[in-house]
Amino acid sequence: MALIKSISGIRGTIGGTPGQNLTPIDIVKFTAAFGTLISKDKKNVKIVIGRDGRISGEMVQAFVAHTLTSLGIQVIHLDLSTTPTVELAVKMEKAQGGIIITASHNPQEWNALKLLNEEGEFIDAELGQAVLALAAEESFNFQPVQQLGKIFSDDTYLQKHVDAVVNYPLVNAKNIAKQDYRVVVDAINSTGALAVPALLQALGINDIIVLNEEINGKFAHNPEPLPQHLTQLSSEVVKQQAHFGIAVDPDVDRLCFVCEDGSMFGEEYTLVAVADYVLGKIKGNTVSNMSSTKALKEITIQHGGAYFASPVGEVNVVKKMKEVDAVIGGEGNGGIIVPDFHYGRDALIGIGLFLSHLSTHNNGMKSFRKKYPEYFISKNKIELDKDMDVNKIFEKIKEKYKKNQLNTDDGLKIEIDNDWVHLRTSNTEPIIRIYAESDFESKANNIALQLMRDIKEFGN
Repeated sequence: MALIKSISGIRGTIGGTPGQNLTPIDIVKFTAAFGTLISKDKKNVKIVIGRDGRISGEMVQAFVAHTLTSLGIQVIHLDLSTTPTVELAVKMEKAQGGIIITASHNPQEWNALKLLNEEGEFIDAELGQAVLALAAEESFNFQPVQQLGKIFSDDTYLQKHVDAVVNYPLVNAKNIAKQDYRVVVDAINSTGALAVPALLQALGINDIIVLNEEINGKFAHNPEPLPQHLTQLSSEVVKQQAHFGIAVDPDVDRLCFVCEDGSMFGEEYTLVAVADYVLGKIKGNTVSNMSSTKALKEITIQHGGAYFASPVGEVNVVKKMKEVDAVIGGEGNGGIIVPDFHYGRDALIGIGLFLSHLSTHNNGMKSFRKKYPEYFISKNKIELDKDMDVNKIFEKIKEKYKKNQLNTDDGLKIEIDNDWVHLRTSNTEPIIRIYAESDFESKANNIALQLMRDIKEFGN
């Protein structure tokens, strides 16, 4: 099936052939390489690990934990957790790194190792390349029995994460509690079933209906929180006469909302609304990736700040946020990054800030959405054949659109009048993503379809 090594970690399908899939041999090799590099010239090394609710999670976690202990590393074992919780735990534990066992939005046959540095942030490209090189060499030095590391289980960090959100200065739990919200949550059979209701209750919301609550990794639908996958949530919000719905992905770093009439608030606008709220309290700059809506730029300018775009990928967004001292940032897939909370996409702090903002608006979620521009992003993808030369295809497209403004910082972005289209290979799947934005849905779709035709034409 697939094994993908990128800035988003080591990701692949479970089973099959070593080197072609995420097999036990691959898990041990990459974990040993990471552990070796993290612990080089250090004593009493600690690494935090945690997993989402995937079917393969317990197995992968066991290989990861025991590989680390075989290197003499102490393992802080969170077990079922979320990506942002593990990121916070690395800093709270003063650990030297972390490994999150999750394939995020990928289907159930996938799993991955997301690798964190001592700041609880994704490792940079340089360390990532070193991990890949060492894994290929298999040059590991495992410890004798007297020097093996130990595993320490700790199930307190989810509550610590919830407490940190509630106590964050811009989260107004008292005002949220006053609204007496009824909420439907789609937990997608993963750890959102633990994290999101716990946070909502801590924010004073007690009328909570949870869909797909059993943590069994048998995702009830495609786990990427896109409109076409959230029809059950949309219907249930209307049926339960709820004020809104919340959807997260399996590792709870992406966030989107459904309005009271079952319509989508729009995952792109999760960040826009949170940024509007934060910028109303703290003046500063914002960052999102190149595939995100231009509405964030407009909101930022309205608040007197400057907007900056980064290549796609959390590590790239974080790097740009640090460069420009951004006060809020993230990705248009519903990923919120609050730098003075931690430099990682975090649906829980996103919920706290979004609902703090919504709680000041009295006419419902649908009306609240109308505060923001009505742009449409058409999100599409093409499966990559093994014989497709993406670079040649992009060169031919650049030649065809050479009269337009082009950006090649991350794949190819083409400005078409006031619209744009972004083509790039995915960090997490063997596909080309084609995103286009316009003020009309049909126009955005047509732009994307034209570029998809170009890719197919130039790929033959």
